Amino acid sequence: MTAMTRRELVGLGAAGVTALSIAEAPAQSRTGRRISLEAKPQSIAFDTATAAVIVVDMQNDFGSKGGMMDRMGIDIAGIQKAVAPTAAVLEAARAAGIRIVYLKMAFRPDLSDLGAVDSVNRVGHLKAGVGQSVKAPDGSASRILIRDTWNTDIVDALKPHDDDLVVYKTRFSGFYRTDLDDRLRALGIRHLIVTGCTTSVCVESTVRDAMFRDYLCVLLADCMSEPVGNDLPRSNHDASLLLVEMRLGWVSDSRQFATALRA
Repeated sequence: MTAMTRRELVGLGAAGVTALSIAEAPAQSRTGRRISLEAKPQSIAFDTATAAVIVVDMQNDFGSKGGMMDRMGIDIAGIQKAVAPTAAVLEAARAAGIRIVYLKMAFRPDLSDLGAVDSVNRVGHLKAGVGQSVKAPDGSASRILIRDTWNTDIVDALKPHDDDLVVYKTRFSGFYRTDLDDRLRALGIRHLIVTGCTTSVCVESTVRDAMFRDYLCVLLADCMSEPVGNDLPRSNHDASLLLVEMRLGWVSDSRQFATALRA
């Protein structure tokens, strides 16, 4: 059993046994190497064989012209700015043998998984145009936030590879009624390097659920964005990163991640 740091042990309480069992779970027929990543509130060490990069909702509806957010008049410049550093992280992670997991917010064509008639999830998404028929930039027929359409495809610069995992989700958290937890545990994954959008909604929701399940999350600040509050002195993006740093995990960036893998 590897020794746990003081930060890993703080607050585990009765969940400590679960945390240790995850730590001891074998990574399926994979070998890795120990790296140390500079982060806040302190550096964190982990084995590449027990780590995965999570890409949250970097899909056309959120990060491309003609997608849902763009059609709503929401400024997507921050999300687009996060694409290049995220691409660099994915390239470095693949070279190091680190698993890549994509989360995609997408609903069935009949909207049967959108929630109860009066649920916040259904009402809010319908207001945003979920299910609406639109034309993709190439002129093909598509629908807002519907599975297997241009709108829910990952943005071109971050396309999944054949051996990456892709998980559909219907709520902000990637763990809600998905097999994400089972798939990560089957691979012996314990450390999650988190990227994606938006910081204070789907990213934070996923990280909260991951922490509840005793995963150790590191958010890469320049690989995510949050349009809400981006014109305020302190944005929702900043608030979420501070919360993670103080209570839910660690915060680093793409440069530190690349440096750690090169060391």
